[in-house]
Amino acid sequence: MTVTPLDSTETTPGKHLGEELGEELDRIRSEVIAARGADDARYIRTVIATQRGLEAGGRTALAVSLFPPAWVAGTAMLSIRPPGSGTSSPPPRHGNTPTTTCITPGPTSSTATGTSDTSSSGCADQRWRPRHLAQPLYNLVLAPLFEWGIALYDLEPDAVAAGRKTWRSFAADLSGFLSKATRQLAKDYVLFPLLAGPSALPCLLGNLTANTVRNLWANTIIFCGHFPGDVQTFTEEHIEGETRGQWYLRQIQGSANIEGGPLFHVLSGNLGHQIEHHAFPDLPSNSYAEIAPRVRELCEKYGIPYVTGPLWRQYGSTWGRILRFAIPGK
Repeated sequence: MTVTPLDSTETTPGKHLGEELGEELDRIRSEVIAARGADDARYIRTVIATQRGLEAGGRTALAVSLFPPAWVAGTAMLSIRPPGSGTSSPPPRHGNTPTTTCITPGPTSSTATGTSDTSSSGCADQRWRPRHLAQPLYNLVLAPLFEWGIALYDLEPDAVAAGRKTWRSFAADLSGFLSKATRQLAKDYVLFPLLAGPSALPCLLGNLTANTVRNLWANTIIFCGHFPGDVQTFTEEHIEGETRGQWYLRQIQGSANIEGGPLFHVLSGNLGHQIEHHAFPDLPSNSYAEIAPRVRELCEKYGIPYVTGPLWRQYGSTWGRILRFAIPGK
């Protein structure tokens, strides 16, 4: 049984698959949920304790960062913060309501087109506009500021413009964002530098460097999990009336995995298993490595493309797609 490529004549992707795929994936999900227990709790506690230890060590080292080795050590420790902290991955927005875009700055639904215009234009059927020429530049600017791009995206200004979100709700969300942003900026660039005394300037620069490294890493992992060239996109018409099995199919076809060893997956918050993350957003992220071979086997059984590859390949493919859709007629 194979899946034909999506085209504009389809109203629901993979309709002919029936519910077989959904039933088999539901079975995997049920098995993992039933097996949850002490090992998962231990993993979460270990990751949290490690993260807190690294932050404490990094802050302490930067307090004496006039000494160059201390600056290097402190900055390195603060730079290690996996997306989602490795415990439970950032929840993808993949409910049945199509409210996301082709390419967005954060984990999104897999992958519905046509409701907002964010970091890149990535759909062949989206009308090209001159501003799309600047999309590669937008992404370069977004990468070192990724956490702020995510936060602004979550304010949903496009939903306000489209009338799906009230100005009152937007104002409340904006107030919360500004409050949190002020506290974070004050902590990193005022409080800790002042506490460092003579090391104030190198401490500030260490915090800035660590934040930039984390943003670049998160941007790389998130984009490589959503936008390589072989990842499919879907229109709102494809999503209307989709069944559970078709929903699973969309998550698989609209995501991509990044291959790597255990350390890579810890440092990426297990988001290298983006296909499993999208298909099973409520499962412990440390279970993705275990179930990934089973999901891939099902994809082979049903003839569904399972997009995966090493980081360098996915990164190149992602940038190729961004550049391709910045050019008219591509």
